Amino acid sequence: MTATLGAFVLGTPDPPALADFYRALLGWEEVDRSPEWVRLRAPESERPSLSFQLEKDHTPPVWPQAPGTQQMQAHLDLQVEDLRAETERARALGATLEEHQPQDDVRVLRDPHGHPFCLFLPGA
Repeated sequence: MTATLGAFVLGTPDPPALADFYRALLGWEEVDRSPEWVRLRAPESERPSLSFQLEKDHTPPVWPQAPGTQQMQAHLDLQVEDLRAETERARALGATLEEHQPQDDVRVLRDPHGHPFCLFLPGA
């Protein structure tokens, strides 16, 4: 038996609001929506999908990591063709650019609820 990735789920205090951010950023479509759960998918594919579940006590991680602080468990890597333009577009949608940037061909940002994500160029 082979397992395949069905979805990636982000916890958030407001699933519909965070789903709206990623829907605009990725150009994906909404499959399910409730106050507690939203699922997005790429227009041409049912899976994998990106979902958002209600976590009332969500605490964003610290970046870069530091001992004794909330650690990042996972993050999204999003490949883009134009790093500068897509960084500015993400910021216009509500993302924030992190001060610490690990390399020139990657940009670390946070979504509106504090989840880190990276934009990267092909080959990075």
